[in-house]
Amino acid sequence: MKFPQTDKRIYRDTSNGVISGVCAGLAKYLDVDATWVRVAAVAGLILFHVPVLIAYIAATFLLPRWKKRKMHLCFRGGKLIPN
Repeated sequence: MKFPQTDKRIYRDTSNGVISGVCAGLAKYLDVDATWVRVAAVAGLILFHVPVLIAYIAATFLLPRWKKRKMHLCFRGGKLIPN
């Protein structure tokens, strides 16, 4: 069984983030509005204090920052290839 390959990765989006960009990056990865991810994070923090706080802090240090890069549009085989 072959799985489709994607270049989709999760990053911290510090340009749209409120605290450290973890929720904004997760929202971009899941393709949802960042408000919903932030609401879920606050609800999780209210219900499960310590595990959610540890996970958020770990994600802050472990997830790389998303950096805007200038890309030249080059299509090869229907895919966008950065130059």
